[in-house]
Amino acid sequence: MSRPARVTAPGDPVMTQRRSRRHDPERRGRIVDACLQVIGEVGVAGATTRRIAAAADVPLGSITYHFTDVDELLHDAFERFAHQVSDRFEESMSRAGDVDEARRAVVDLISVHVLVDPRELVLTHELYTLAARDPGYRRLTHEWMARSRRALERHFDPATARLLDALIEGLTIHRALDTEPHGSDEVVRAVDLLTRAPARD
Repeated sequence: MSRPARVTAPGDPVMTQRRSRRHDPERRGRIVDACLQVIGEVGVAGATTRRIAAAADVPLGSITYHFTDVDELLHDAFERFAHQVSDRFEESMSRAGDVDEARRAVVDLISVHVLVDPRELVLTHELYTLAARDPGYRRLTHEWMARSRRALERHFDPATARLLDALIEGLTIHRALDTEPHGSDEVVRAVDLLTRAPARD
């Protein structure tokens, strides 16, 4: 015996849910955010489309609808991550009114603000691993570094900005991975050594 058709009325919760799933302009962005979340938890190797779809609360087919392949999704996700970190970096440097404030901002970026979330540390290393093998991802890391240097060049000469960028990245990762706590004194000394030296060509 066939089941009678379900009669729906305005405001029916099932129909509302179906309409919201069909009209979901934020779905692509939600998938990208979910991809970053999953990579931060289990790495690229564990970031299956099924796991990402579950984290985004979308059907598995939504991923193939919005992205040509997994590589496009990964690329878009890491591009968003790089911009998120760069935006914080640029905001911090733009608030500095002079060189002394810029020095303090750099110390805070290393000691407090950059990669304080363990998930971001994982995302950074996963992106570097991809960039080591794939020029497409290397373009993302290159643009990320270029934005950081431009932000630093608000207050420092280009050569110093390049060295500071490397110092920020190196000390941030070193401090995040070390098992012993670090004070900010060594960071202050390192920043002073770079930024108070004679200008570089």
